[in-house]
Amino acid sequence: MSIMDKPDEFTRRLHRDSKMKFVSTRGGESVDLDTALVQGIASDGGLFLPDVLPILSVEALSEESSERGLEKAFLAPFFEGSSIASQLDEIIAETFSFEIPKIKLPVENGRCDLLELFHGPTAAFKDIGAGFLAACLSRIEGDEAQPLTILVATSGDTGGAVAAAFNERPGMRVVVLYPDGMVSDRQAHQLTCWSDNVLSLAVNGTFDDCQAIVKTALADASLSAKHRFSSANSINIGRLLPQAIYYANASIAHWQETGNKPGFVIPTGNLGNAFACFLAREVGLPIGDIVLVTNANRIINDYLGGAEWAPRTSVQTLASAMDVGNPSNMERLRFVGGDAMELAKKVESLSVTDEEITQQIAQNYQDWGIATCPHTATATFAWRKLSDAARMEQDWILVATAHAAKFEQIVEPIIGSTVKLPTELAEILEKPSRVEKIDASMGAFEQVLERRFG
Repeated sequence: MSIMDKPDEFTRRLHRDSKMKFVSTRGGESVDLDTALVQGIASDGGLFLPDVLPILSVEALSEESSERGLEKAFLAPFFEGSSIASQLDEIIAETFSFEIPKIKLPVENGRCDLLELFHGPTAAFKDIGAGFLAACLSRIEGDEAQPLTILVATSGDTGGAVAAAFNERPGMRVVVLYPDGMVSDRQAHQLTCWSDNVLSLAVNGTFDDCQAIVKTALADASLSAKHRFSSANSINIGRLLPQAIYYANASIAHWQETGNKPGFVIPTGNLGNAFACFLAREVGLPIGDIVLVTNANRIINDYLGGAEWAPRTSVQTLASAMDVGNPSNMERLRFVGGDAMELAKKVESLSVTDEEITQQIAQNYQDWGIATCPHTATATFAWRKLSDAARMEQDWILVATAHAAKFEQIVEPIIGSTVKLPTELAEILEKPSRVEKIDASMGAFEQVLERRFG
């Protein structure tokens, strides 16, 4: 039985020699992995998910001794039947090319680690997903005469990671849309400093306006066919699968070390990273509780608390990459996990104010000597809000999503110290910047697209 046969239950399968299919959350389409990666979004507007999930053995994964063996063992079932399955080793080597350390924090009660996902080329957790997608699409699209145009809406970090991953790749164009004036200066620079194949658009609106333009463009059959649109937001399954590796590696390493299943506290905006953790747990990884942390954009918290799912206009906060009023991946989470009552049994949630973020940045530096970005600070706040019993009964891994140096205007005055720039980010900030400003409308978007790419 597949997801399409029984959409209220995520079914599983043993590994088999067949082609993995990806189905729309709205039930109207079933495609192979290559098609799901290139399309980005289903033709009915839904998001792609595997029709059934593989069962992964923790014992077998933990015995992987070859370099990047765990990554391949995790991803291989999803690549069954793909034209690039034979190139998975190359894709993994190209993608997972930097360290993802797990740091044990000096806490008094229980065990708490910090999973640092910001050591990639743009100092944000999006680098793995963006790099993986670029590696896949450049191989799938290698023989195509007409360029593929990657659309990406960003609230701060996604666009920079995607632009860096696709920069100067033959046969690839990127259009980055971000809310003008609602990202940090350094984030804005890394969204706008790339080569001719990257078009950076500062939109007079919110992230949700940017995301709406992307979704509308992808759903416009004529426009999409003309420019061969695809998406690199976390609506693309190619972003989610590699992000699940964070949680596979971290949970198995922790389980090997301690024999315990760690819980994860994850800052979230569009829910892609958090859903990747949920997905990793669903396929059998040793993951305990999952806590979703938002900023003042608390639609997820309200929904899990019993409110109707009602997308709203996002509000600007210190944790700008989490300023999302209509998280796309809630469609996946609801499809997999059920309604609010069922989901509330599977994940927890907490909303954090700007005042609490500021307090956490100061406390993290005072207690641990660590400069944390505003997003990571939401995770430390959520962990500190746990009861003493909860902190003692389960080990916890807090997800650090971006380097504090990207938010120096916020962090440095709070901690009273300069945050050293990572080398990769320093090199990006030396590049010249170029950007076009547009209104938050499809007409304005189409005009600039025609002028730039024809």
